[in-house]
Amino acid sequence: MTIRIPRGTADILPGEVEKWHYIENKIRDLCRRFNYAEIRTPIFEHTELFQRGVGETTDIVEKEMYTFIDKGVRSITLRPEGTAAVVRAYVEHKLYADPKQPVKLYYIGPMFRYERPQAGRMRQFTQFGIEAIGSKDPLLDAEVIAMAMQFYAELGLTGLRLELNSVGCQNCRPKHREALVAFLEEVKEELGPEDRSRLERNPLRVLDSKDPKTQELTKNAPSILDYLCEDCRPHFEAVQRYLDELNIPYVINPRLVRGLDYYTQTAFEIMVEGIGAIGTICGGGRYNGLVAEIGGQDKPGIGFALSIERLLLALEKQGIELPVTDGLDCFVVTLGEAAKRQGFKLVHQWRKAGLKVEQDFLDRGLKGQLKSADRYQAKYAAIVGEDELAKGVVVLKNLATGEQQEYAYAEAEAFLLKQREQGVGV
Repeated sequence: MTIRIPRGTADILPGEVEKWHYIENKIRDLCRRFNYAEIRTPIFEHTELFQRGVGETTDIVEKEMYTFIDKGVRSITLRPEGTAAVVRAYVEHKLYADPKQPVKLYYIGPMFRYERPQAGRMRQFTQFGIEAIGSKDPLLDAEVIAMAMQFYAELGLTGLRLELNSVGCQNCRPKHREALVAFLEEVKEELGPEDRSRLERNPLRVLDSKDPKTQELTKNAPSILDYLCEDCRPHFEAVQRYLDELNIPYVINPRLVRGLDYYTQTAFEIMVEGIGAIGTICGGGRYNGLVAEIGGQDKPGIGFALSIERLLLALEKQGIELPVTDGLDCFVVTLGEAAKRQGFKLVHQWRKAGLKVEQDFLDRGLKGQLKSADRYQAKYAAIVGEDELAKGVVVLKNLATGEQQEYAYAEAEAFLLKQREQGVGV
């Protein structure tokens, strides 16, 4: 019986993984410029972290988590998202005491959700996210949103749509909840079982329903924007003013509530044209009560997260080719046992110098080795035969032009390094 990969997972093979490297390098450069430091948290956490942090009535906690009992009879969950784990680390390691505030962190890593696999949506997926904890300034909200928009723009994505909302706070939500529940009670019998359940436990999430009938029934539901308190309204207005300062266009969507319970005030999503049902490629917002919920001092926070799989799908749909190559600086071709030994030494030396070099391992002849060099997309072939070995030289052949010239070993290394620096190599 052949063992196959589990459903909802993917192998990222050579030829594709280089795109991931390119995006990850873009992420790290972007975060460097915005002064976000990398944090790495465990792939699994105590289940309670996500129950308390994400919310017990969310789809993630109710339906999608990979949870198991370990040998210590503890309930453990593979992380379904990154924010709760980062906030747990922030509290546990007392990062709130760092003199540099707010604390600005980013992560890249695998997340796990048991949901129906489809293009760009996997059961194991890779998430890039940022968290800025320790400030309630709306300027920080605008910076976080601008950072996400800039990331996509630098990759060349077009047709982006930023949707923005405020989901209020513990002061203004109760009045909106009361009005919303009264409205939903009028249509309760027409709601599906899942949305009726949400009405009982977390009515705001009915507005997040994917059921077209529910969406139609609730199109005139009371808007949270009509109930914002004296703290939330000016905060939301300030976020908009800062985005206007940067000429970042946005659309106010009062139905945007996000799928996680920890959001307060600012909530946003970035959509992109052309990828069907998974048009949302980034989401985020404020979570001013989450640090306290997880057991720390009450500190405000904001962040976003995005799936690299969805990003790659969006790039593919828009026909954007990432500038990646997997070619070699040089392929060393040897003829004869003595030349093979010398070639082995050259390969090792040139790799130490920083060149990307390969050689033959199948005892092929000159023609076969040159074909291998072409398959590896080598820029140059370094040929060592009996004559070259006797003179202490190699023949460097430009595989694009066919031009070739003899060089002493050290000179060949210097030439190849120069070509690499000038972009002629890989």
